Amino acid sequence: MQNQQVISFMEATGVIQYNMTNDYMFRYILQKNKKVLKGLICALLHLRPEQIKKVEIRNPINLNEDIKDKEFVLDIEVLLNDDTQINLEMQVENKHNWTDRSLSYLCRSFDQLYRGQEYDEALPVIHIGFLDYTLFPDAPEFYATNMLMNVKNHRIYNDKFKLSVVDLSKIELATEEDKAFQIDYWARLFKAKTWEELKMLAEKNEYLQEAAQSVYVANADELVRQKCRAREEAERHERTLKRNMEKLREENSTLQEKNSTLQEENSTLQKENSTLQAYVAELEAKLAKR
Repeated sequence: MQNQQVISFMEATGVIQYNMTNDYMFRYILQKNKKVLKGLICALLHLRPEQIKKVEIRNPINLNEDIKDKEFVLDIEVLLNDDTQINLEMQVENKHNWTDRSLSYLCRSFDQLYRGQEYDEALPVIHIGFLDYTLFPDAPEFYATNMLMNVKNHRIYNDKFKLSVVDLSKIELATEEDKAFQIDYWARLFKAKTWEELKMLAEKNEYLQEAAQSVYVANADELVRQKCRAREEAERHERTLKRNMEKLREENSTLQEKNSTLQEENSTLQKENSTLQAYVAELEAKLAKR
C-alpha cells in the first residue's frame, strides 16, 4: 500500500485541492502521521531526529467523526520527550488578535502544575503559529521567536516561555539558519498549489516526502475533503460576516456624522431663530411706544 501511495503521488499532476494551509488538513496530517510531525518539530526547534524520543499529541480529535463549526479548535498540543510542551497552530486569516490569542494559549499550557508540584517543575512551553500574513509590518520576519526579556539589558527572564511565528507570506526573508534546517521548504510545502511544486520540494528530505505523500493520501479521501471544504466555508462565512459588520459600522459612522452635522445646523438655525425673535420683539416694543 505504501509503494502504491508513493507511485500515485509521483504521478499526480495539476492543482492540489487542499494544501496544509487549510487548518483541518494541517491538523489531520500532523495527527495522522507522527513522522511528519517529528520532521516538522526537528526543523522548527533545530533538533536532530535522534534527539526526539517521544512525540505525544495531548489533544487528539476523532478524525473519523464530523466536527461542528464551533468545535473547530484545530491547534495541536504536543508533549515532546515528556519534558516540553509545544502548541502548533495554522492561521492564514488575519483576525487581528494573534498576539493576545497566542499568549493566552501559552499561559494556559504553562499553568498546568499538579497539586504539590513545585514551580520549577513546570514544563517549558513553546507556541508556534503559522500565519499567512505579517504580524508586525514595520519589522517583517520569516521565523521569529520571542521570550520574556529585560527591556534594558535584554537579559532573558525565563526561557521556559517561548512564542514563535512562521510568516508564510515572507518566505523570501528566511535566514541562512532557517534554510539550514529547511524551515523555508516546510513553509513552501504548506503553501504548495500544484503537485509539481510539491514533488520538487519533496526531493529535499524523507520527512518532506512523507508530508507530501500524506497530502496526496488525504486529498484522495472524500471525508477529509468534506471537512476541509467545511473549514473553507466556515472561514468564508466568517469573512462575509466580518465584511458585513465593517460595512454596517461604516454606514453607522456615516449616519452619525450626518446626524452630527444636522444637529449643528439645527443648533445654528435655533440661534438664528432666537436672534430673529429677539429682533421682532424689539421692533414690537418700539411700535407699542408710539
